[in-house]
Amino acid sequence: MAQDLRNLFEEEQKQSQLKMSEGHEARFLKKLDEALPVETSIKKRFSMLQIAASIVVLIGLAFAAYKFVEQPKSVNNEVVQNNDDSSDEQLKSLGDISPDLKKVEDYYLANISLELSKVKQTPENKELFDGYVVRLAELNQEYKRLSVELTENGPNELTVSALIDNLKLRLNLLYRLKEQLNDLNTSEEVVNHG
Repeated sequence: MAQDLRNLFEEEQKQSQLKMSEGHEARFLKKLDEALPVETSIKKRFSMLQIAASIVVLIGLAFAAYKFVEQPKSVNNEVVQNNDDSSDEQLKSLGDISPDLKKVEDYYLANISLELSKVKQTPENKELFDGYVVRLAELNQEYKRLSVELTENGPNELTVSALIDNLKLRLNLLYRLKEQLNDLNTSEEVVNHG
């Protein structure tokens, strides 16, 4: 039976030579041209919106990165800066020793700046904040002293290690400050709501 059906269809195709009506292809193409531009213009608008949105996001990210790297100098930021004085310009830093150490130094300095910028000073936490600022200033002076030692004596394992430890200590100090400020805020909220 399966063979019979195949033969039947083959014979049917040979017998009936169906032809399209005259002008059918032209009418089809005309209808296609009328419908297609509407779809493509919508797709073009949508893709243009996607491109524009991507550009806006990229500009926003670039602006945020620029603001993060180029923070304006403020009272808080002076604690972090290592090259404020003109006499410090000749000092060597970790970045002068190797690119890897520059990455480490940049990482810590960026995180210190970030954490310092997140700290909000209020009248309630001023005393605590000032104590940490004094300690950070002392660590910054120690970092400068170590940089002088690095410049004068050249790089050695102890000086490089001390410079990195100084950066770690400053960052950990800021983490502790944030933690204590959070505890202070939490205890004030409990007192105020309790």
